[in-house]
Amino acid sequence: MPAARPDLAPPSAAPSAIPHRKLIRAWLAPLSSRSTPYALTLTLVDLLLLGAALAATVMFETLPMKLLAGMAAGFVIGRLFILGHDACHQSLTPHRRLNKWLGRIAFLPSLTAYSLWDMGHNVVHHGFTNLKGVDFVWAPLTQDEYQALPPARRALERLYRSGWGPGVYYMVEIWWKKMVFPSTAQSGGTHRPIFTQDCLLISAFALLWAGAVTAAALASGQSVWLLLLCGFVLPLLFWFHMIGFVIYGHHTHVRVKWHNERAAWQRAQPFVSTTVHLTFPLRFGALVHHIMEHTAHHVDMSIPLYRLKDAQKTLEHLLPERIIVQPFSWGWYFDTARACKLYDFSRQCWTDFRGRATGPLVSPAAA
Repeated sequence: MPAARPDLAPPSAAPSAIPHRKLIRAWLAPLSSRSTPYALTLTLVDLLLLGAALAATVMFETLPMKLLAGMAAGFVIGRLFILGHDACHQSLTPHRRLNKWLGRIAFLPSLTAYSLWDMGHNVVHHGFTNLKGVDFVWAPLTQDEYQALPPARRALERLYRSGWGPGVYYMVEIWWKKMVFPSTAQSGGTHRPIFTQDCLLISAFALLWAGAVTAAALASGQSVWLLLLCGFVLPLLFWFHMIGFVIYGHHTHVRVKWHNERAAWQRAQPFVSTTVHLTFPLRFGALVHHIMEHTAHHVDMSIPLYRLKDAQKTLEHLLPERIIVQPFSWGWYFDTARACKLYDFSRQCWTDFRGRATGPLVSPAAA
């Protein structure tokens, strides 16, 4: 996709001053154009890749190859979800109704309810990123909140924050509680008929998917349970761990701040200061539709995924040293998991489970 290049303004010189969001979005405006043919091509390619990977779980004869095909299917489910995520933001194509249809189709393999994701992600997460008590995505507990939990729930929090548990966190705290027939409390105190309709849609798709795998197993004389594991359960588990890792990496870093007071949160320009641009070698970003160029996405959700790379470069040029750019390594990842357990709002820093500061301290007066 040819990149539209904005006329670059001079870089902002004062490290402490972040321009108003309207000005930053004006810088990125030339990159918000959307292409329907390109979006349809991306969606069709990923649907075909998913079909091929699921067919491979049936056709391959050895267990290792079946497992590999199942994990590949899970990865493609992640790619489709990213397309659905853009459609839900109305940034995939210029057409609102088409975006809704494409979003629901792309969300089906991840069993994501479109309308519930729209409310929880677009309205709550993007509207109030890292505001404690409103944004629920990887919201850290304080030490007092952690100590007040029953032992089993404390153990679960330790798993979530261990570096090994992002997939479990996403599966339990976001998908199961908020995407599958959620209670009124879990859906933000509101209930709309479309929520139930979308939950019924993903339930019907799950039954159809499992039924098709079962039929394929019976027709080919294979173990039903083994094929369900490789062609249904494993792709979903891989997807849960993939999206859990991605969201954790987007918003967890010793330099990322959380706030529990709205005025301080607004002063912090949270659309820039609460996200991380994780960089990877070997063009990995393209394989996941540039979802890791996350600062640009939070600044302007109307920028389509196929222009995020250029938008991120523009931001990092215009706001030097203001964007958190982190080269990914497993060493950094597990160091972050060890450091970012709980949050101390009085000192504006991450702590371990014993309340010891692990990140840069900010005095109450400066916060």
